[in-house]
Amino acid sequence: MTTIRTVLITGGNRGIGYSLAEEFIAQGHRVAVTARSGKGPEGSLTVLADVTDSASIDAAFSQVEAELGPIEVVVANAGVTKDTLLLRMTEDDFTSVIDTNLSGAFRVVKRASKGMLKARFGRIILISSVVGLYGSAGQVNYAASKSGLIGMARSLTRELGSRGITANVVAPGFIETDMTAELSVETQAEYKKNIPAGRFATPNEVARVVAWLASDDAGYISGAVIPVDGGLGMGH
Repeated sequence: MTTIRTVLITGGNRGIGYSLAEEFIAQGHRVAVTARSGKGPEGSLTVLADVTDSASIDAAFSQVEAELGPIEVVVANAGVTKDTLLLRMTEDDFTSVIDTNLSGAFRVVKRASKGMLKARFGRIILISSVVGLYGSAGQVNYAASKSGLIGMARSLTRELGSRGITANVVAPGFIETDMTAELSVETQAEYKKNIPAGRFATPNEVARVVAWLASDDAGYISGAVIPVDGGLGMGH
């Protein structure tokens, strides 16, 4: 039986983040999500926050701590894409993706670590992507941001590991979200050809792995990258 925890998920108003919140709620945890607009699932506390702004992150954490107690599990999920080929990619296309996906995770983890160090317990879970290790044409910015999370988790593990804090990365492949639903049938079929499992994952399949990493059962796992990609990346 897993201990009930206070969980904060960034970008929990849609896609994988929304499913993460649903899974943690179903397991009985106290769940808060950050969103720039919209809200998380029923049973979650939604706080408005922008991961590119430290002050807004600090305010969101303070609100969650006041309403739900110290945050014990943080899932850095908020992310953006600005896909284009290298020669067309502007400096802003690159830096804005890094600022949300990588620097955003840094801001969130830094604020979360204060309470975790005090409690001598914490679960930090960073949502990366198969692209972070596999690479993808037209995604130099996104792939760089997502592979950076791996170096972050491993450094956090070395720095905070003796204080009862774990830091791990989950790297999803293609997931059934609004984004993949917009792809043409032909494009979807082409992608599925490269996935040994022959299908996309459901968001819930990612959520269950994340929830397990946050559980007592995963207390001795840290600095790991867990792919949820149907074999696409083969642990690259």
